[in-house]
Amino acid sequence: MAVLAGAVLFAGCTGSTDESAAPVYTQISQETAKEMMAEDDGHIIVDVRRQDEYDEGHIPGAVLIPNESIGTEMPEELPDLDQIILIYCRSGNRSKQAAQKLADIGYTNVYEFGGIMDWTGPIELTD
Repeated sequence: MAVLAGAVLFAGCTGSTDESAAPVYTQISQETAKEMMAEDDGHIIVDVRRQDEYDEGHIPGAVLIPNESIGTEMPEELPDLDQIILIYCRSGNRSKQAAQKLADIGYTNVYEFGGIMDWTGPIELTD
């Protein structure tokens, strides 16, 4: 009986974990993003479009970090791996790519909410 209990205990400790799985980000709705933006929780809004697209109109308070500029190093605008990052682009394609890149770097609170083309909240222009 003791051998069986030990075998069960040992088997419970050898459960496989898939450590090869890519880190993940969370996809949220734009309504959820708006609710999160209303919180004073230290979040940052990241626009991953090109400079010319950003200048034509962006979500107020968003910082520009083009998707193409995100590699394997932490962007200087994002010094905290645990900061809440709300990320968008034009249609949702580049923001998904950028969100995955940031998760791969080690960011733990990445929330992707699609594209500005569907945004119903305020938009500001760059002066």
